[in-house]
Amino acid sequence: MIEKSIYLEGIDPLHLYGANNVLIDKIKTFFPKLKIVARGHEIITIGDEKEINSFEERINLLISYFHKYNKITISDIEELFSTTETPWISESQTDNNILLFGNHGKVIKAQSINQELLVKEYNNNDILFALGPAGTGKTYTAIALAVRALRNKEVKRIILTRPAVEAGENLGFLPGDLKEKLDPYLQPLYDALRDMIPAKKLIDFLEDGTIEIAPLAFMRGRTLDNAFVILDEGQNTTINQMKMFLTRMGKNAKFIITGDTTQIDLPRKNTSGLIRAIHLLDGIKGIGIIQFDVRDVVRHNLVKKIIEAYAKAENIEENKK
Repeated sequence: MIEKSIYLEGIDPLHLYGANNVLIDKIKTFFPKLKIVARGHEIITIGDEKEINSFEERINLLISYFHKYNKITISDIEELFSTTETPWISESQTDNNILLFGNHGKVIKAQSINQELLVKEYNNNDILFALGPAGTGKTYTAIALAVRALRNKEVKRIILTRPAVEAGENLGFLPGDLKEKLDPYLQPLYDALRDMIPAKKLIDFLEDGTIEIAPLAFMRGRTLDNAFVILDEGQNTTINQMKMFLTRMGKNAKFIITGDTTQIDLPRKNTSGLIRAIHLLDGIKGIGIIQFDVRDVVRHNLVKKIIEAYAKAENIEENKK
């Protein structure tokens, strides 16, 4: 006998358990040999490994059924758990833009032309550069691809990193130890993961190293095998830092580098490693470069207008030189 925790992804537990646990109690009747304890997003199962695997498979199918029909009833459970036929499962994947289902059933999908292009180019390249202004969903889409790859067992771990460059703030005067000083810089990465992975499972992943979030300096000297690695804010790397990062790539690895070359926070004397990299690597087979623009902005409508206003002002200043 073994014990296994199954974490619910992409569904509010209430939809699966039902009012007063009427649905989960019905599910339990199909697995009388298992001890099943449902607690929030976690279902603890104790019993034979084969039985547990069968139970987990059926739960995942039931969640897929919910995504297609937005309902689960006693009759649905009886029908789905009494047969191995699932003709609806292929139909439920008709939206090719869907990357995965996040917490509480949130649909995470490509929402713009260049987000769709990033997803498409992911299949053709092992290194991708996603460039463009803030709010275009570069990092969010990259993290969604990483989480999907982890779920599909395409990789064994996810590594998310950023250069710890001060954007007008003084890192040294922030309170706490090194991790506490750096966490605010890495917060956008945590936020995206919290949309896609249940809280307890995310904690487990962070503790056992399945997901690692670290400043870029921590990548030095490593070889990153079987990993999906995302470098965010790549415009704030130096030339040597970018070279160091790119040469960490190991076997069965996927790298995505995101950045906005209009928001470089490096000291003036330093050339951005991102700008240098895209000039040197453009045209190499296996490396893709996607340029996001204002059409891809998925934040508040005003963000698009703000980006356009700044771009217009910068063009005027450039023409005066």
